[in-house]
Amino acid sequence: MATANEKIVNAVVVGDVMLDSWLHGSVKRLAQEAPVPVMRLEATEEAPGGAGNTAANLAALGARTRLVGAVGDDECGELLGRSLRLLGVQADLLVVPGRRTAHKRRLLAGGQLTARYDEEDLSPIPPETERQLLVLLAELLPGADVVVACDYGGGVFTPAVRAALASFPLLVVDAHQVAPWRESAPAAVLPNYTEVVRLLEEDEDEDGDRLAYLTARSGRLLEATGARMVVTTLDGDGTLLHQAGAPPYRTYAEPAPQHLTTGAGDTYTSAFALWLAQGTTPEEAAEAGQAAAGVVVRRPGTAVCTRYELLRALRRQEGTVQPPERLARLLDEHRRRGERVVFTNGCFDVLHRGHTSYLEEAARLGDVLVVAVNTDAGVARLKGPGRPVNPCEDRMSVLAALNGVDYVTWFDEDTPERLLRMFRPELYVKGGDYTSEMLAEAPLVRSMGGEVRVLSYLPDHSTSAIIGRMRSGEEEPEGTAP
Repeated sequence: MATANEKIVNAVVVGDVMLDSWLHGSVKRLAQEAPVPVMRLEATEEAPGGAGNTAANLAALGARTRLVGAVGDDECGELLGRSLRLLGVQADLLVVPGRRTAHKRRLLAGGQLTARYDEEDLSPIPPETERQLLVLLAELLPGADVVVACDYGGGVFTPAVRAALASFPLLVVDAHQVAPWRESAPAAVLPNYTEVVRLLEEDEDEDGDRLAYLTARSGRLLEATGARMVVTTLDGDGTLLHQAGAPPYRTYAEPAPQHLTTGAGDTYTSAFALWLAQGTTPEEAAEAGQAAAGVVVRRPGTAVCTRYELLRALRRQEGTVQPPERLARLLDEHRRRGERVVFTNGCFDVLHRGHTSYLEEAARLGDVLVVAVNTDAGVARLKGPGRPVNPCEDRMSVLAALNGVDYVTWFDEDTPERLLRMFRPELYVKGGDYTSEMLAEAPLVRSMGGEVRVLSYLPDHSTSAIIGRMRSGEEEPEGTAP
């Protein structure tokens, strides 16, 4: 697990804030004035964007977050402030009279992005606002564990503001123009491929091999940015982490439609910065950033990743199927974080609706759901000749694919008592036609301070009954999963 400890991190985000609006509607006809679609507006979603999205993600990931930025004296700025407060961000938005708050609107017809139009003021903030911002930074920096600078050319980062951040030990910079930050000697910068090409003042690779291009220029990137670490982002191809004296470390992303990737970079930056502040290695921080971005790219709009979602995504990266001894160590880490472990076991020979219903219910009862599977020899002893129908490896793979299942392991004994002693779950559950008195393991669980619970049971949904009907040629009752 890529977290070193669970201390509350004090994060300060400084930068260009904006409001993201998503206008949803449908298109039935073309306009008379020109061959363009006429969209009927049906719903509007609004969320903090830019530095606001980075701050919202840090708060969702568990950081105590302060945001410093500038807005106009307009309705958009007021809406942005309210949205941030609702997301748990303490925002110091300095109001600049006469300035227009950055506002990006995206039009989606039937879920398809059809147009985007921006309103923004890119002029530098006035001297009085700069002075107020520097006073705020002088107050906040001594108590901060990490500072994230979100520089999108919106006018917040004057030379004086960059100079005020230069001495901070864990400064993470996400900037469209990286070169001006070199004198600040940041801990990390996160440019994308296009921004790297611009920084190095070169043409893009003619062969289109971005990974080879970046790998060959790793040392130059570190020199040109003045940073200890450079993370070059490659959208659907993941990222490369560059550090002096080591080959680039790559993370992998699952490709997603382009219109769903809005804000994924902010999410990556937030998780990467937070994991660094918690004392993990840069490689672990990069994996956390990639996993967090992978959570939000599957969602429409400007989304955030919660700490629970990120930890679950990281567990899936580690591998859901784990040997008992390693799993015991992983569960100890969860327990140290105060997470509730739920344990269940069974043969799961033919997965059916009865299984999935009780596993979904079990997942809702805690933070980590562990499913232990009888080995093939164990199933044969319990169920008799001809069983199992599916080998243990296949049964575990199917269970590991279920959303609510965090870990899958196996046991060869007739009862899971050995695993129960190793895992010490807070809750032991079974599904089916049982009572807690029928479970031989119940006294052991209770002696270790755990709870035993029998979950709801769906009649006519047992593996043995299904296999029996299949072998006799009898049709499955309506609603029975195959």
